Amino acid sequence: MKKIIGGLGVILVLLLGWGWFSARGNGATITKVTDVGSTALQPLAEAAIPGFNKTNPDVNITVQGGGSGTGLSQVQAGAVDIGSSDVFAAQQNGIDANKLVDHIVAVTGIVPIVNPKLGVDNLSMSQLRDIFAGKITNWKEVGGPDEKITVINRASGSGTRLAFEQVVMDGQETMKAQEQDSNGTVKQIVSNVPGAISYVSSAYLNDQVKALTIDHVIATSENISDNKWKLWSYEHMYTTKHAKKETLDYIKYLQSSDVQSHLVKEARYISIHDMKVQRDANGVVTKIGDK
Repeated sequence: MKKIIGGLGVILVLLLGWGWFSARGNGATITKVTDVGSTALQPLAEAAIPGFNKTNPDVNITVQGGGSGTGLSQVQAGAVDIGSSDVFAAQQNGIDANKLVDHIVAVTGIVPIVNPKLGVDNLSMSQLRDIFAGKITNWKEVGGPDEKITVINRASGSGTRLAFEQVVMDGQETMKAQEQDSNGTVKQIVSNVPGAISYVSSAYLNDQVKALTIDHVIATSENISDNKWKLWSYEHMYTTKHAKKETLDYIKYLQSSDVQSHLVKEARYISIHDMKVQRDANGVVTKIGDK
């Protein structure tokens, strides 16, 4: 009997040891990938994690906002794996684009928004420019109510702001105004302030705010893809030239045809494969395929 008990004890120890070894082997290979930057890209980057983890369970993806400038500066410094940005690295002061690798994962529309009770549906591009330049200060000047215009701008490190200024302002400076560093905060303020106007990534649009048309053009995927809606930007994921495999695997997953044709569109972005035009860091737009 003692021999049987002793034998069972040895087997139990061996089984426990093997279980510990297996658990240790499975748990010790977790790799962390940190993505910091654009709040415009944040919803898509977060939405892609569950699908990616189905085939990559040992990779822990963390996505944080902070703005394009923050993302670019941190990836350049080696503090994060991915720096998400709404603008080309070459457009951001203090960033050496030659040290980074650009991975474009989507396109987003940038849409001017107002309080839904305002009663204004459309602005011309010149009216939008004059509002943000401080030349138009009351909504009655553009066919709206006798209501003071409250401009909510994005923070200076925002890639969405840089993209907005490149397309809309035509070299004019924006007026001094309240600044916010995230799409979500901007949307919340506009939904609560009757005369407010700002702009957000199309991924953040809902019935809390009114999306304006520009020159009676709607910010649809089709209009963005052929540049009828001119206010759009690429969603970049920048890495160093020596990015780890897991980081590149995550980016490739976002660029995959399955994600581009389903998740990207469901999250209100435009697939990189649907674009009929391309834009360079200087803002020059050309048809894809043209030299």
